[in-house]
Amino acid sequence: MTKAKTFTKPIRDRPETILSLNREDHSKFRRALSHGFSDSALRQQEPLIAKYIDLLISRLHEEYDNGKKRCNLEAWYNWTTFDVVGDLVFGQSFHCLENIDYHPWIESIFKSVRFSAIMIALTYIGLGELVQIIAKCGSSLRRARQYTRNMLNVRLAMEGKRDDLFEGIAKKRDEWNISFEMLTANAFILVIAGSETTATTLSGATSLLLSHPDILEKLQREVRSSFKSADEITITSVNKLHYMLAVLNEALRLYPPVMAGLVRTVPRGGEQIAGRYVPEGTLVEVQQWSINHSKDNWNDPWAFQPERFLATPEAAAKDGDKLESLQPFSAGPRNCIGRKYDRIASFSDFFVYNKVT
Repeated sequence: MTKAKTFTKPIRDRPETILSLNREDHSKFRRALSHGFSDSALRQQEPLIAKYIDLLISRLHEEYDNGKKRCNLEAWYNWTTFDVVGDLVFGQSFHCLENIDYHPWIESIFKSVRFSAIMIALTYIGLGELVQIIAKCGSSLRRARQYTRNMLNVRLAMEGKRDDLFEGIAKKRDEWNISFEMLTANAFILVIAGSETTATTLSGATSLLLSHPDILEKLQREVRSSFKSADEITITSVNKLHYMLAVLNEALRLYPPVMAGLVRTVPRGGEQIAGRYVPEGTLVEVQQWSINHSKDNWNDPWAFQPERFLATPEAAAKDGDKLESLQPFSAGPRNCIGRKYDRIASFSDFFVYNKVT
């Protein structure tokens, strides 16, 4: 089923992105991007990621007197993930951690996301023509696009091969005749998808851990007993921390960064969905929040219980937990290409709890 344009492209004159492309073009773009998201690329990018995480930790110690003062970790997580992904897409940091503030481009992004949500809502209720008029006057969208253009110009002017998230598309620019505006739109999507979602997951995990000190203590014991020094901490090694990964899965279940919005349109002639006929033109979606909090899928669905993810799928099912129903990165050929970057969240989480708490 095709993506519903109401949700993926409410402003019609905007270029297509990997979110709204048809199936054939989406597959082509995804293949071009795939190298930057591979295990080998991730290992090459690890020093860059670690640099920003180390900077996060040092700044937290400096600003909050080694934990004696309160801080807004949500903002710090956003600053870190935007700095990381900015470097991985544009080859340059937003310098949020250095300046302890949001870059103007990021502020314009948040405003444009809110603006886009309003445009989607208006389109949904049948005011699509009004949306096209309003979009031409939207200052936040214009500022976000201009900032993106400026940074993309710098990225494209860089010499030599870069094993980053944008290299795959950049190399195909001439061969596929990709317009600069289309490159800009996809760079924008990559930054948003790779930053704010990770920061949201970390914020949710932190909130849940701080409200469950027994689970936090158990996580700290696992982390601190697993390594002799910080030098042993790598993206590969933290994946051996089974309890930490269970904590992150449970945080993704209770606090999904994408709750809904992956809406499709039922094709001509209608379709059978879950054993029921659904007529053509109907908007349908898999609603993450509802699935993650349904008693049909989880035993005590509102409780924070990381242990449910330590069991085998068979054992968990006997206890009322259908582990396969957790799909925070979607499923199928259009699932999140950056799902492996969930390990960045694990990496960040580890450093924060090991060095700060």
